[in-house]
Amino acid sequence: MRNKVVIFSAPSGSGKSTIVNHILGLHPEMEFSVSATSRSPRGEERDGVEYLFYPAEIFKALVAADKFVEYEEVYTDRFYGTLKSEVNRIWGKDHVIIFDVDVKGGVSLKKYFGDNALSVFIQAPSVEVLRERLVARGTDSAEDIEARVAKAAEEMTYAPQFDRVLVNDDLRATFAEAERMIDAFLAD
Repeated sequence: MRNKVVIFSAPSGSGKSTIVNHILGLHPEMEFSVSATSRSPRGEERDGVEYLFYPAEIFKALVAADKFVEYEEVYTDRFYGTLKSEVNRIWGKDHVIIFDVDVKGGVSLKKYFGDNALSVFIQAPSVEVLRERLVARGTDSAEDIEARVAKAAEEMTYAPQFDRVLVNDDLRATFAEAERMIDAFLAD
């Protein structure tokens, strides 16, 4: 299992964080990679747990210092990325890294890690279901929700660049399929 990674990507509201948390509960040898971001915390998010929160200026300085495996400017001055130090921290424990990242980050991570990575694209059954999930989450403004829904159509075009696509229309079935994929990948 040395130096393996599992990448989950999806448009916001597709259920990837729910699936990642489920998988983490089953696999003590896996550890969540905490991404860095320049956005502000939402709801009950805590620095160092859900994300490493940095002001945009500091994030840009880290980019300039080549501290990232990958990063993306998802919206103007809203960056997300994977710090090299986070990868080294997890691999230093001989754990498998599990990523919960946006689709561009997922594609970049797959290219970076190659055959040591299993990349999974989670897809909501429809754009309307995606909108309903984002509204129900209650952490984003109406403006942010509409921006995320508009972005989802573009993000869906990335699905063929992933090893597997899971349509999350039935959470139990999605959990079971994700478990099968990961078990096969880790056994390989």
